Amino acid sequence: MASNRKGRAARPAGASAGRPAASASGGPPESDEAFALARFQAMVEDFQDTSQEWRRLFSEFLGTFLLVLVAAGGGMMGQAFPNTISRTAAVVAPALMVMGVILFMGRISGAHLNPAVSIAFALRMDFPWQRVPGYIVVQLAGAAAAAWFLQAVVNVSAYYGSNYPATPTYSNFSAFLMETALTFGLVSVILGTASGAQNIGVIGALGVASYIALAGLWGSPISGASMNPARTFGPDLISANFGGYWVYVAGPIAGAVIAVGTAYVLRGLGGGRAGSAAAQGGLFTKVTNPDAS
Repeated sequence: MASNRKGRAARPAGASAGRPAASASGGPPESDEAFALARFQAMVEDFQDTSQEWRRLFSEFLGTFLLVLVAAGGGMMGQAFPNTISRTAAVVAPALMVMGVILFMGRISGAHLNPAVSIAFALRMDFPWQRVPGYIVVQLAGAAAAAWFLQAVVNVSAYYGSNYPATPTYSNFSAFLMETALTFGLVSVILGTASGAQNIGVIGALGVASYIALAGLWGSPISGASMNPARTFGPDLISANFGGYWVYVAGPIAGAVIAVGTAYVLRGLGGGRAGSAAAQGGLFTKVTNPDAS
């Protein structure tokens, strides 16, 4: 089979990244399974095209920026304007932002927005390990950019937008256990709604957002319900205060690892084509010209 300029196998004439070619007889694909397989193979081809990696990295940067803008912004705006933002509003707003980000650009990068999620997808073999460092770097950068923007505009220290254990009433270890449990639930929801028969497509965004809101409503008093090393990193970096930050790295990663193990017990290894598509996105930015040689 001839190759295109990027070294990838050229698609059959008339095929696009989102539509398989017709059968040899000129008719439609033989079954929905054939269509799904052809679509997945096209998605894999696009994902392996490293010339598009900058789009995925930018998507993760922007998505994490928007998440932290809302998550850290609630605490900082509450400090600037006392008695205007309730705890309920502060924990529900990030959930709504996550849902919006998943819906409007989840198909570009998978909308991980969270180092623990990227690690979980890689552990489940739905996402290549060599892509994980890049995703984590831009997630941290997006979080830091959001915290810097908030501190500059709201004129309040980013300290008020971070997460800290509720000491001295609760220890750092108690906060660690809370973050582990909350992240276990979050990653379980993410992996579960993107696995084989449980895959519910974009509606999965509603499940993820609902869990984030619920976890924040009951779990935030002890640890802040971060569930995301990047979300806490941004404000800590800009405020130069990393007190207790280990809780928000170790807890979410431990919870993610436990969630992957649980997913293996429930469904076996990997999330199938649906899991890979959810983890990697489906960036169909290039369509083969059927008239090209």
